[in-house]
Amino acid sequence: MDAPGLWAKFIWWIGDGTGLPDTVLHIHAGMAVLIVARIATGRSLGTLVPLSVVAAAEAVNEILDRMHYGSWRWPDTISDVIHTMFWPTVICLAVRLRPMGRRDLRGRK
Repeated sequence: MDAPGLWAKFIWWIGDGTGLPDTVLHIHAGMAVLIVARIATGRSLGTLVPLSVVAAAEAVNEILDRMHYGSWRWPDTISDVIHTMFWPTVICLAVRLRPMGRRDLRGRK
């Protein structure tokens, strides 16, 4: 079984089926993984747990790409990582750094 080859075919199928460019697919995938990780773990988006799941999923994706193509394609890899991680990172930081309202403070006694 050629897992990297199957993964590449699956990704091509998604791209062909949606008609979306690779960069947009990475943005959507990063957000989808973030939300699924948030629901599955029950951890806040302000913790590093959901963000770490996104990073791990992207790392696996890029490793499978590397295995399939036989070498790193650095411009593509860097672009994929940036597009996948940007909004999940912004959301994590925004939730972590937001000032707490009175309602939030009542639960922290």
